[in-house]
Amino acid sequence: MITHSYGSGSPVTLVAHGLGATPGEARIPASGLPGTRVVVTLPSHGDAPDAPPGYWDYGRIAADLATVSADQAVGVSLGAGALVRLLSLEPDRFQRVALLLPAVLDQPRAPFTLQQLSDLTVGPPIYVAERRAALTRLEAAAEQLPGQVAVADASLLSDVRIPVLVIGAVDDPLHPEDVAKATAAAFPGGELWLIDSPSPMITHRAEIRHRLVDFFGG
Repeated sequence: MITHSYGSGSPVTLVAHGLGATPGEARIPASGLPGTRVVVTLPSHGDAPDAPPGYWDYGRIAADLATVSADQAVGVSLGAGALVRLLSLEPDRFQRVALLLPAVLDQPRAPFTLQQLSDLTVGPPIYVAERRAALTRLEAAAEQLPGQVAVADASLLSDVRIPVLVIGAVDDPLHPEDVAKATAAAFPGGELWLIDSPSPMITHRAEIRHRLVDFFGG
């Protein structure tokens, strides 16, 4: 894992992207946030080296994220799952956390193929081409992640007392709304925002940006 920092000063926000995210896509959740944004690039993404054998495990990714010192955090899909694992181990690590499009909580997600991820990619042609190219490096992830869970039991999150914003989507086959609902319910300070779109990061980008700025502004 490598990191890229943007901005300066406090607060420091850790931003963890989803599987197959392009560098530009990975920065989207940090847009507009004050202070320093530390955007991670997981192995086999962007300019990071390929993942070592056996890397694709929520616990291992969470351990990587734990090496970043930050006041608050945003995670998208895979990044959200890794942050959930980290919070189960360190409930007081952050002051606030936003989880966008969580794909798994305490029940295994359905198997998926890289072709499915590619076929479901929508947006401007340049972005679609970049994302499909990024997915070619992730065969091992598609093999290893299905069957895993972010936490063994959602009750492990009952000690996390910080505000947690969960943003879910309606009719997204990769990020079921039931997972978003369960994730928000698992945190005592959980708040759910369910967007009526299967691709909210494209159709509701401005609204998500404003919601994150308001949320992290307290």
